[in-house]
Amino acid sequence: MSIIGKNIPHDAAHTHVRGESVYIDDMPHAQGELLVGILGSPYAHGRIKKLDLSKAQNIPGVVCLLTCKDLHHNVFGPITQDEILLVEEVSQFLGEPIVVIGAETREAIKQAKEAIVLDMEELEPILTINQAIAKKSFIDKVYKINRGDVDAAFKTADHTLDGVLVIGGAEHFYFESQACIAYPGENNELVVHSSTQNPSEVQHTIAHLLGLKQSEVVVITKRMGGGFGGKECQATHPAVMACMVALKTKRAARLIFNKDDDMKHTGKRHPFQNRYKVAFDNNGVITAVKFDLYADGGAYNDLSTAVIGRAITHSDNAYFLENAQLTGTICRTNLPPNTAFRGFGGPQGIITIENVMEEIAQYLGLDALLVRQRNLYGTGDTRNTTPYGQVISNNNLPAIFEQLSASCDYQNRKKAIDKFNAESETHVKGLALTGVKFGISFTNTMLNQANALVNVYLDGSVQVSTGATEMGQGVNTNMRMLACDEFGIPVEHVRVMATSTEKNNNTSATAASSATDLNGAATVDACRKIKENIAKAVQISMENISFEDSKVYDKQNPSNSRSFIEAVAATYRSRTSLGERGFYATKGIHFDWSKGHGEPFLYFTMGAAVSEVLIDRFTGTMTVERFDMLMDIGKSINPGINKGQMAGAFMQGIGWMTNEELRYSDKGALLNHSPTTYKIPNINDIPAIFNINTTDFYNTPNIRGTKAVGEPPLVLGISVYAAIKNALSYLTGSENVIAPLSIPATPEEILMRMECHYEKANNGKCTAGALRFNEFHDIQLPEIIYKNLRPVSSSVAAARSKNDLSGKTREKAKAILDV
Repeated sequence: MSIIGKNIPHDAAHTHVRGESVYIDDMPHAQGELLVGILGSPYAHGRIKKLDLSKAQNIPGVVCLLTCKDLHHNVFGPITQDEILLVEEVSQFLGEPIVVIGAETREAIKQAKEAIVLDMEELEPILTINQAIAKKSFIDKVYKINRGDVDAAFKTADHTLDGVLVIGGAEHFYFESQACIAYPGENNELVVHSSTQNPSEVQHTIAHLLGLKQSEVVVITKRMGGGFGGKECQATHPAVMACMVALKTKRAARLIFNKDDDMKHTGKRHPFQNRYKVAFDNNGVITAVKFDLYADGGAYNDLSTAVIGRAITHSDNAYFLENAQLTGTICRTNLPPNTAFRGFGGPQGIITIENVMEEIAQYLGLDALLVRQRNLYGTGDTRNTTPYGQVISNNNLPAIFEQLSASCDYQNRKKAIDKFNAESETHVKGLALTGVKFGISFTNTMLNQANALVNVYLDGSVQVSTGATEMGQGVNTNMRMLACDEFGIPVEHVRVMATSTEKNNNTSATAASSATDLNGAATVDACRKIKENIAKAVQISMENISFEDSKVYDKQNPSNSRSFIEAVAATYRSRTSLGERGFYATKGIHFDWSKGHGEPFLYFTMGAAVSEVLIDRFTGTMTVERFDMLMDIGKSINPGINKGQMAGAFMQGIGWMTNEELRYSDKGALLNHSPTTYKIPNINDIPAIFNINTTDFYNTPNIRGTKAVGEPPLVLGISVYAAIKNALSYLTGSENVIAPLSIPATPEEILMRMECHYEKANNGKCTAGALRFNEFHDIQLPEIIYKNLRPVSSSVAAARSKNDLSGKTREKAKAILDV
């Protein structure tokens, strides 16, 4: 029986639980190993006037002090060559490295930083998207996708809405910070252990900046303690700096960021400011959209051009847009370069259209689920093409919406919430069902390739090496199961090796949810080449040979069957290869940004989720009471691992939507840079009712009929945002009054928005748009509490108008005010 589809434990689960799994800083120190530290810019934007290292060089334990002059090149970048590693004259973000310190102790590094004389002139920084737009500070071109006659559709529209959606960034918060160790060898050779999603990129950048050949650099990644995109490109920086010290001193060099420095000086999820205008008819069907997406790229491009591209191509999400004008612009600011983060711009594009769906529903007084269903992509030959020209084949969205709304009892719950909100004086509830259609493939066509090396040994055991990197998501377990299935042997007989550029060359990052798709297909290709070799050696045709139950069967001649080990031995004796390299390249994908047209994705992972939230009107505190998810992820290789990915992605999405607010000073310094001040979801944020289910569709284009599951479920965290927005709509008291809400929807944001909605419902001055918490600083808390208690009777209304509440409501208000 096939192992595919079974719940095999994660290959490192037992060592994780025992605390035996080895991460970079668990590796023992080599004799003479040095620690590496960094002196960074004290300003977000500043010019070096004087740099004197003489005093620091004399500190005991300091072995080397290195600057940009010690690099062969100082300009690099994964897409465009616009980034510098070490400041030459002008710093572009706070903490940007200026001096690399190699020392024998942490105390020596600390003293060196204090002894270095650095005199800098502070320059005016650009710290927000609005400032960048005003100063026309942009990275690269404006990206565009157009379809239909947008202007004509707006002229004849029954209704239009417009606004600005402010979307905050988020910290990756991987448990293992950026980490690497560099070991120098003979003739300037380097072996580097790096916590990276992209060993080949680390190898290339080290060689480029240090003037080496790539063949002189080997990068190894056993595992990461989390990545989420934050180690796709930004692991290169510490790796190069550690290698600078190793090459200079011929001693091993270790650079491990602490959590504070990692958070302060590495890039985040891109903040966006999305301007939207939508035309729609009386039934809520969209007739035209204009979306202008502005992303904060930070100081350098990093991966921003690819992120904005995915954001634009996901702005339609699950909905057909007959007339669309979609643009994307990257703003250059003086913050650390923002980078990949689970979803890679897709969530920032998707939330715009989901916000629009809520606003159309509220404007027309319709159920938002009905509005969404009326706008879904079609399943026939109409309404099934994206704005960029890709046909949505095998569209399961309508079926998923219908199945989920029925299984979660959406309609009855909606009625119950209506009743609750009409009666409650202290709380308000919201309910929303949102979908996802997430394109699977790298948007850069050339990255959709992978290679694998499979070695079979004489005892019947197997080693698999691929370019995929393990960061806890279970990709190694998937590779292991695919190899086991091909050879028909127990899972214990297959070992997936540490990822190494020595065994797998020119690999793509473990990203875009494609690691199993690409590397799994390459692994199967290598296994099948070995099976062909075995078949030849044991003289069984490929049509008649079968590998199962640790045996090699001849279906036409059972007497010619033998054990797998015996077949391997026969192959070895015939001097036929038992080690092969597999290769896979995704077929049929392409995209042309000059035309805004193409088919950039092999397929789409689809799904939907329903969230029900409860909001305290006194404090703005929000609780997700129930969550239901239904995903089409094809045929799972490992259902248990996939379910874990779905649950984890959703919780990470909740964090981005509600908790994880980045706060900066007016000098560009991140203020909440530790676990004590940056709030990721915890155990209490998990919904009390948490249902995750999958459909049973087969995905023909992909390996074993599977679909990628790493990123798409994160998007369904948007259902929580939509449910909050739905709850706020009950406070306006009328239709056509739109409830604006920025992201993250923290308790502060919700509380101030409730005040805003009350003012709007009473023809006050509050307006829709990009309002932020600090714009409400003059509002007194008692006013907010009283105004957000919606009257349900004339007596309550009279009591509220006199600021004289009684009973439990008064006690609760008094307790809050006393605090």
